[in-house]
Amino acid sequence: MKKRIILPKEFKARYSKILGRENKRFLNYCMRPLRKSIRINTLKTDKEKCLKLLKNKGWKLTPIPWCNDGFWVDGEKIEEKLGNTLEYFMGYYYIQEASSMIPPAVLRPTERDFVLDIAASPGSKTGQMAQMMKNKGCIIANDVRIERLKMLKYNLEKLGVINTVVTKMDGRRFWKTNMKFDKILVDAPCSSEGTVRKNWKALSRWSPELIRYISNVQKHLLDSAVRCLKSNGILVYSTCTLAPEENEGVIDYVLKKYQDLDVVKVSLRGLKYREGLKEWDGREYDDRVTKCARIWPQDNDTEGFFVAKLVRK
Repeated sequence: MKKRIILPKEFKARYSKILGRENKRFLNYCMRPLRKSIRINTLKTDKEKCLKLLKNKGWKLTPIPWCNDGFWVDGEKIEEKLGNTLEYFMGYYYIQEASSMIPPAVLRPTERDFVLDIAASPGSKTGQMAQMMKNKGCIIANDVRIERLKMLKYNLEKLGVINTVVTKMDGRRFWKTNMKFDKILVDAPCSSEGTVRKNWKALSRWSPELIRYISNVQKHLLDSAVRCLKSNGILVYSTCTLAPEENEGVIDYVLKKYQDLDVVKVSLRGLKYREGLKEWDGREYDDRVTKCARIWPQDNDTEGFFVAKLVRK
């Protein structure tokens, strides 16, 4: 028997303030099962060849508009089958949520770039960036704990990634390396509100206190990343949460601290998103946060997500 999902009252109330009458639809989507999706790994296989193999299994694959190699997958008992195929174990495809593919697509790393993924594990976005870079250029994939690094290294090896160096460091101190990067991804640890469709337990530890604590960690992490960004460099900050304190509040913090930072409007083909919030809980944010993207579950049938694109002048 399927377990009933119970959303915290405070959680429901806080998003009613933002969404108003649409809050009911948002909450309904939070309780829906998440549609499965994969990314074809062209470092290991030809996309059309892999698609043919998967379609021969009876799978229905629908392109994800904002990622050329991303597909929603439907089929009988698909959740059980996705991680139990030869193609999966060979690294021909990677199981990755559709909204997780957005940050690399916004950052757009190229073969010439020196890239930092400051909180990289388990490596979904690192592998996607390596694929976009055709295994050229260089990525520094960093994380703070050994257990997380093991998963990161396993996934990168499985995907055939060879342009990436794995490092172990608290991202909040990475600026001390004095390294400078063309492009940086800060996919920050967060309260994970947006992942409830995949794992309903994500909200079991949810609280306003947790949000306040994590937002402080995120500010220090993003601050460190900004210090590592070259002039004219691009930085993408993302979270899988919808809490303004962890999103617009963090971007507002670095915009106030660094006068040479600006926000670039997020725009991807086929992606429905809403502007960042200018105010929350009595606090007014820098007007430029409206250029950030709020991705609500009900808009694209995905997880909840937030993405901001920053450029250093």
